[in-house]
Amino acid sequence: MKVYTKTGDDGTTSLFSGKRVPKHDIRIKAYGTIDELNSWIGAIRDHADRDLKDDLINIQRNLMTIGSQLANDSEKFSIEKINATDVLQLEQNIDQITDKLPPLKNFVIPGGHPLVSHAHLARCVCRRAERYITELKEHTTVDSEIIFYINRLSDYLFTLSRKFTQDLNLPEIKWDPSRK
Repeated sequence: MKVYTKTGDDGTTSLFSGKRVPKHDIRIKAYGTIDELNSWIGAIRDHADRDLKDDLINIQRNLMTIGSQLANDSEKFSIEKINATDVLQLEQNIDQITDKLPPLKNFVIPGGHPLVSHAHLARCVCRRAERYITELKEHTTVDSEIIFYINRLSDYLFTLSRKFTQDLNLPEIKWDPSRK
């Protein structure tokens, strides 16, 4: 099977139903950003310890599920869905990491090491995906669990950036709004 079909040469792509839409359609932006986020998670996973790799693979699988849900514009196709258990798992992961971190009272300035920066970049892409998904929800039905999951995932990625900072013995640079 060839990777290229040439059907997108006119600037359109197909949804699960076969309906053709412009590549700039909000649905395409939403699941395309999920794909980008999944790639950033993969970049983080490349440098993570074994326990974390399992969590990140699970997140990547969930992102594939979310991408499929967002690409599905028809009730005819029954596909796996993100659910409350997936959201709860993210919350538990956040809590486990947070319990080992010092309390946070300020915003932090991203950076200090490529792994920390990758986590922050993934967090920003996650927030963009959330914006596109909530915009899509204004036009069509979007499962609320998707929004819950993506919102928690951005929190997880922020927490993960702090974990990496601590694991690498880097200073956490806090943002002080009174300093310029």
